[in-house]
Amino acid sequence: MTSLYLKDTSRPDPWVPSVKARELMVSLWYPAKSPGRQRAQYLTPKESELLLKEGKITGVPYDVLSKTRTNAFTDAKPAGRKHGQPLVVLSPGFKKARGTLTGLAEDLASRGYVVAAIGHTYENVGQSFPDGRVTTCVPCVGDHDESLFTKMSKVRAADVSFVLDQLTGRHPKAKGASLIDPSRIAMAGHSAGGAGVIAALLKDSRIRAGIDIDGTTDEGILDTELSRPFMFLGKSATYTPGSGGEAVASWERDWKLMTGWKRWILLTGAIHESFTDIVMLAEELGLDVGADVKGTRSLQITRGYVGAFFDLHLLKKPQPLLDKPSATYPEVKLCTPETNTCK
Repeated sequence: MTSLYLKDTSRPDPWVPSVKARELMVSLWYPAKSPGRQRAQYLTPKESELLLKEGKITGVPYDVLSKTRTNAFTDAKPAGRKHGQPLVVLSPGFKKARGTLTGLAEDLASRGYVVAAIGHTYENVGQSFPDGRVTTCVPCVGDHDESLFTKMSKVRAADVSFVLDQLTGRHPKAKGASLIDPSRIAMAGHSAGGAGVIAALLKDSRIRAGIDIDGTTDEGILDTELSRPFMFLGKSATYTPGSGGEAVASWERDWKLMTGWKRWILLTGAIHESFTDIVMLAEELGLDVGADVKGTRSLQITRGYVGAFFDLHLLKKPQPLLDKPSATYPEVKLCTPETNTCK
C-alpha cells in the first residue's frame, strides 16, 4: 500500500471555497512480489483520535487505531504486468476515514486488483496530510438534508474522475499505478460513498460497474437509464423490498432505471457499519455496537459478495454465488423487488 497526496488545481474546494484547489489523500493497495520492510499504518494517531471521539468511544487510548495491525506493507515492489490488473475505487461513508475500508481493500488486492480508497477531504472527521495538516469535517455541522447528500454525491463523482485521471494518465502518480488496466475499472462505496457510486457511473464512462453498500441514494441523481452492472448490498432491517421507508424507496426508485445486470442482496443481522472494519474493531475493543452478526463474519461476507461481483464483471469469471442462495452464507438473502420477495 502507498499513500498519495493529489491536488486538483482545476477547481476550488467545494466545502471550503477559499481553498483554491481540491486536495485529496488516496490509499492505493496492489499485489506485491514480496513484503516490504514496514506495515502500512491503519490510521494516523490524530485520525484515530478524531474517529473515536466522533463515536463517543472512551476508555481506550485515542491513538489505538494507529497501532492496529494491517496486512499490507508500504511501497513494496508491484507484482504483475504493466496495464494488466483491474482497478477498484472505494469511497467511504460520511464522516469516515478511507482506512475503515482496509479489510475489504486488502482482500481485493490479494485477489489481484489494484484498489484506490479516496479520502474525500472535509467530508470525514479527520484526515492527515503529508505536511502535518489535519482537516476536519465541514458539513458535519448544521442541517443534513437531502440537498447536502446530493451535493456530496456530485463532489465525490468529481473526486473519482480526477483520481482516475491521475492513476491512468501518461505518467501515473504512484507505485503500483502502472499495473492498472484502464479498460477494467469499477467502483464500490459504503453509505454516502455508495450513493456516490451512481453519480460517478453517470459522470465517468470509464467505470464499468458499481456497488452501493448500504447507502440511501439521492433523488434526482439517477435520472436516466443505467445499463452498466450494478449491485445493492445492504442490511435487511432497512432495505427489504416492499417494507416501506425512505431508504428502501430510494433503492426501488433507482432499481427501475437500471436496465443491465443487477442484484439486490441483503445481510440479516447487520448494522450500517457491519460492511466496514468498524464492527470488528469495536468488538476487539470490547464494545457492543448492536450487530447480530459478528464483525469478522460480516467482513467475510462483504469480501465474498463484493469480490464475486468484481470477479464477474472485470475478470469475466462466472459467479454462482450471485445467482442463488448460498449454504455458505445463510445470513444472506437475494431479493426480487418486482415481487417483494427475498430468498
